[in-house]
Amino acid sequence: MTWAEDGGSRSARWRSANGRPAPARVQAVTDSLTADEANRMASQGVAMLWQGDFHNARQILNAMDRRMGAGKKKNAADTPADEFYRHRQSRSHRARMLGLLLIPLDPGPVVPLRRSPDIQAAAGEAYGEIREPSVVSLHELVGAIGAHEWRRNGVYVDALQARIHPHYGTFFPTRSEYVDLVAAAPLPSGTLAFDVGTGTGVLAAVLARRGVQRVVATDNEPRAIACAGENFRNLGVQDRAEAVLTDMFPPGRAPLIVCNPPWIPATPHSSLDNAVYDPGSRMLLRFLNELPAHLEPGGEGWLVLSDLAEHLGLRTRDDLLGAIEAAGLTVLERFDTKPNHPKASDRSDPLFEARAAEVTSLWRLVTR
Repeated sequence: MTWAEDGGSRSARWRSANGRPAPARVQAVTDSLTADEANRMASQGVAMLWQGDFHNARQILNAMDRRMGAGKKKNAADTPADEFYRHRQSRSHRARMLGLLLIPLDPGPVVPLRRSPDIQAAAGEAYGEIREPSVVSLHELVGAIGAHEWRRNGVYVDALQARIHPHYGTFFPTRSEYVDLVAAAPLPSGTLAFDVGTGTGVLAAVLARRGVQRVVATDNEPRAIACAGENFRNLGVQDRAEAVLTDMFPPGRAPLIVCNPPWIPATPHSSLDNAVYDPGSRMLLRFLNELPAHLEPGGEGWLVLSDLAEHLGLRTRDDLLGAIEAAGLTVLERFDTKPNHPKASDRSDPLFEARAAEVTSLWRLVTR
């Protein structure tokens, strides 16, 4: 990307861990910029390359966020799906606006601004090795710093009595109820299991800790495979669980195949959304349709899925049951649990009614 500075033209490499394109219009700014001016420039699509104090940049970013407000109010005639799409649109607009406040990164990586913190580990996890002058979104970098803290501190998982350490860009279990379902359901076999779409490897680790002799955890994201492998080693289950980079199922058949696909059938707005949003329920349907070909005779497929999409009007229970039947499967049993995360009781959340009614289920599926 290029910008004008001191009467000349300068350039640097644009980097975005979320896959956002480089801004077309960039203007260098200093500490004299106000939050109102920043919001006005962002609304006009002008990106601001910060050249002042790092702490001041953080303050401007926070002030921009506050000035954007809570978005449009709910209309009495809105359906849950209307409210969901408005909520997503508002969040996407906010992310685009905040993403237009930029900061430089020098090789190291380091931020060449006054009072900048040590971001070498966080930026390295998000962007990889940086060998040339680069520019990133401050909003994205702040997220990378937060993600680094999650990785460093870990997330305690009751079912493991230990911590999972998520890598940047890998979905991690801040909600424990679906993990608890996998920890409690009766195992059809203790010999072999597949965990399709493993993420941090938490479900594979739970199965290994329960005594399954071999667990093959798959994911199509290299970051997830590296994360799962590291967690297996940290948890001491690397002799039972292995992480394999592949699309969906590994070769062969297993008596138990577990999948926790993204729960919401909607289009992801960034690469980091892929763990939450499954456009057209593609991963869900592919898991169901290909499951019979990978199950051993008498084996079970465990589908771990929230019904939040049903309460949002994005999928019906009949849609799910029809897909299960069309795949040649039948439901042996279903275990349900209510959410225990804070948003389920937060009445200020735009999706409160759907979240409060949500149920997460483990569907035990067998071939007909």
